[in-house]
Amino acid sequence: MTDLGVSVSVLAAAVLLCEATRRAAAAPLRRAYRIYLLETVSTFQLCSCTHELKLLGETARLDPSMSSALTYIITVIHLMTFRGATCNPNAVLEGVCRGTRTVKAAVVLIALQFGAAVAARYFAASVWSLGLSDIHLRHQKFGYRCFDPLGGTVLEAAAVELACAFSVQAAVMHAHKVEEKLRVHFLALVITAVVYAGGRISGAAFNPVLAFSIHFPCSGHTYLEYCFIYWLGPVLGMASCILLFEKILPFLSGTSSAVQKQKTQ
Repeated sequence: MTDLGVSVSVLAAAVLLCEATRRAAAAPLRRAYRIYLLETVSTFQLCSCTHELKLLGETARLDPSMSSALTYIITVIHLMTFRGATCNPNAVLEGVCRGTRTVKAAVVLIALQFGAAVAARYFAASVWSLGLSDIHLRHQKFGYRCFDPLGGTVLEAAAVELACAFSVQAAVMHAHKVEEKLRVHFLALVITAVVYAGGRISGAAFNPVLAFSIHFPCSGHTYLEYCFIYWLGPVLGMASCILLFEKILPFLSGTSSAVQKQKTQ
């Protein structure tokens, strides 16, 4: 089996394992606790699949069109199986700010997300240790080390992460305008485009917990630099998007409407 075939099989196995866990464990749980299970398992799925895709993209040197196609397909699968789980601490914090989630619940959810991210890191290493493909064997020889994910300076990478988070947040906020059956594909296309555009500069994680799983173990920069890029950047991107579309633009629109009304009187 080719390296691509093995990696696709690993992705399928990870998704099927997580989907089986969601279905088997969700029924006995009360609805109030089900969100904790969904966030944990779905974050594990997201990080595990991204580990494999990252290794495949870096080692197998896939054609950009093939890489984008894989990113789009796996994103569609994620969105269809997560059942409302966000797998992103930014979304949890947004819920706290909007008053839809308590601080206590947010702390537990974020802790579970980071725990799942760490578990995914060990799961990926366990799969690679089986030596199922040449890229797994080569990665094993390097001790599963990953190297500098940045293709630019720290400030450039932070700006890219901010822009990526802004773009995805804007897409999420306006997805309701798209026909329901097309929303998953719309979001998947936006995420794929963002990953393609920003991947060479920062890796385009735009998710603090995903970056913690796949980028933080990598050499090349300090822990604080990674926090600045992958934590502060996405938080500012999400916050600036919400501020623009929910505060600034409505204010300007209201002001212009008031001016227009005065002119017609």
